[in-house]
Amino acid sequence: MSTWNMLSKVTRRAVLAALVGVIVGGTALESASAADKVKLGALRFTSHSGGFVAFENGYFKDAGLDVEFVYFQAATPMAVAIASGDIDFGVTSITGGLINLAGKGAIKVIGGALHEEKGIDGSAILASTKAFADGLTSPDKLKGRSLGITQTGSSFHYMAAQVAKKEGFATSDIKMKPLQKVGAIIGALKSGQVDSMIIVPHIAKPLSKAGKAKIIGWINDYAPYQVTTIFTSTKNASGKKDLVKRFVGAYSKGIADFNRVMLNQKADMAATDAMVKQIHKYVYASRPYAKAAPSIKNGAMRISKNASLDLTDVKKQLDWFQSEGLVSKSITIDQLVDSSFVETY
Repeated sequence: MSTWNMLSKVTRRAVLAALVGVIVGGTALESASAADKVKLGALRFTSHSGGFVAFENGYFKDAGLDVEFVYFQAATPMAVAIASGDIDFGVTSITGGLINLAGKGAIKVIGGALHEEKGIDGSAILASTKAFADGLTSPDKLKGRSLGITQTGSSFHYMAAQVAKKEGFATSDIKMKPLQKVGAIIGALKSGQVDSMIIVPHIAKPLSKAGKAKIIGWINDYAPYQVTTIFTSTKNASGKKDLVKRFVGAYSKGIADFNRVMLNQKADMAATDAMVKQIHKYVYASRPYAKAAPSIKNGAMRISKNASLDLTDVKKQLDWFQSEGLVSKSITIDQLVDSSFVETY
């Protein structure tokens, strides 16, 4: 064979190899960038850390999900964002707005997140310093008092109703003051414009410690209560089951890490500090770490293992919203919940 022919063969082989490399490389690059883009609604609360930890530890990425957080200041707007397609998943409380959207076929609850139970710090009932001095020293004295909530039909409204029921008076005996945003409620409490509020511990404890409010009770005394749930659009729940399963699986890994470390913070102080630093990127991010860390630690509440859902309590919540005339009585639990993704009890 002539030298020319040999060179031609080598050249042809090199070209073919290069082409194959481009094709294979292109496929690899395409695969590497093929993660499903997902927008996750959240509040900047420690109780939303299942998602934050899952993101920081790479669990979403491992599940083939490219997650972007979208932040809200109240629960109902997050439900509306799910229905409109502006976000793909949300983690927040069951509200009248969410239930009504579920009744229209727009939303499905697919798992559980924050859960109030005995023995674990949860949401606190706060009195303003003014109201406390005037005798509002325990939840049974809320009758005739004002309480700041985000909206009628919010989780704050529901929790107040559970307190009233156990303490032996009507929900209407508490003067609900809808103020739209948590920040506005805190401001109203500190200034004495409302007598009371109910809020997660990472906000309640610093307010109490600073002498700006008084803790007069705990919602876990009225537990069990499935405070927050994981939800998505009905379209996702029915048409993108694999995507939903991957999301729930990754989120559950974040929950497991959070519960293991943050519910027993003294067991491994190094692990606790490392996780608090992760959470600090999302919660009290504008504060120096030294000032933010105590509040983040105070906000540690139990998140449902494997995102399991307290379906019994969710049914109870649905019944209450219907009894109050806040949602249609025709809405069923099956319209609200798709129980195929997690264990329920």
